[in-house]
Amino acid sequence: MDKADVGHALLSAWYGPQGPLISNEQVLEMIQAYPGRFSGLASADLRDPVAAVTTLRKYVTEHGFKGLRLIQWLWELPSTHALYYPLLAACVELDVPVCLQVGHTGPLLSSESGRPAHIERMALDFPDLKIIGGHIGYPWHVEMIAVATKFPNVYIDTSAYVPKRYPRELVEYMQGHGKHKVMFGTNYPMITPDRAMAQLDLLELSDDVRDLFLEGNARRVFNLD
Repeated sequence: MDKADVGHALLSAWYGPQGPLISNEQVLEMIQAYPGRFSGLASADLRDPVAAVTTLRKYVTEHGFKGLRLIQWLWELPSTHALYYPLLAACVELDVPVCLQVGHTGPLLSSESGRPAHIERMALDFPDLKIIGGHIGYPWHVEMIAVATKFPNVYIDTSAYVPKRYPRELVEYMQGHGKHKVMFGTNYPMITPDRAMAQLDLLELSDDVRDLFLEGNARRVFNLD
């Protein structure tokens, strides 16, 4: 982070059917070990909705976590499935966003749950829920842009992609009417901050768009100020 001049980053827990891959407590330990450098995104077991909501509420209200991270392909459930909805309602109550993964999966698992079109139903049912589609949405990135354009509460983050791999349509969206909708991400350790930042000039962003992309949009959406 220091090498790339990144002052603050979001760390996310990962929870799947086999249990936590990265636990909420591990994220909390990192936050406490490096005060002021990190904010957390909680995760939970979808199969126990009551306990999941209790977990989310605990980490947001007691430990200052800034959102919920759900990885649909781990569960092989689209984001329209009923098991997500108690957590989504809790996000609205707590005023924190939900971070999803859109696009194809890296592992050899079905990518269907990552279709951006599934987010449309969620956005209709929860108009006050801030929804972030992570990993750009490729090969359905145009669909992701369309959903983010249609709904004021839907956003995109660029984690898992270095700038030279951003689709042309996404860059044009960032440079135009989507400048308030796209946030920088890395997906560390797969992509390090310095590797992603080194290619940023390839995007030819204006100063105001660059500031929104790197910091301003995330501050607003995650209530980081």
